[in-house]
Amino acid sequence: MAHVAARAPLQRGSAGFFAIILLVLATDAATKTWAASALLPRHTPHSVIGTLVQFTLSYNPGAAFGMSVGAYSRWFFAVLALIIIGVLLHTTRELVDESRIASIGLPLVIGGALGNFLDRLRYRDGVVDFIDIGVGSVRFWTFNVADSAITIGACCLIVALWQIERARAKHGASS
Repeated sequence: MAHVAARAPLQRGSAGFFAIILLVLATDAATKTWAASALLPRHTPHSVIGTLVQFTLSYNPGAAFGMSVGAYSRWFFAVLALIIIGVLLHTTRELVDESRIASIGLPLVIGGALGNFLDRLRYRDGVVDFIDIGVGSVRFWTFNVADSAITIGACCLIVALWQIERARAKHGASS
């Protein structure tokens, strides 16, 4: 797909690819370190924008949305994160080579996954979460910068897949 590749995606292993991963890791680590010391006691909301956006320190020993596999959740999800990173690196090779948005999305996902992985090693209580969004008592799950990077990166990968599939279908229809 010459017209897709012409967007000059970041190459896996390039300085730009690693820069995104390191930016996510540094931002995530800095904000979590700040949250763990500044937002005490745990589970006490600190208003940022009224009750819409609050910072509320909590630790998640499981995975997204409170998923848990019991007493070994911390280690199970740490190992799972490394496996997922390996699978993503292996399975997205062509996608990243073809799509600029995928070449940005993949390092966002990797940076976020590594950020939460490092928390599982650093904090016995689990991953530091502190961003608390909602209206009144209706709250979204508390999350962090790494979770945001994973979500945005996954959306980028989905959009890239959709764009490439659409381009292939269009190219197939014109042949």
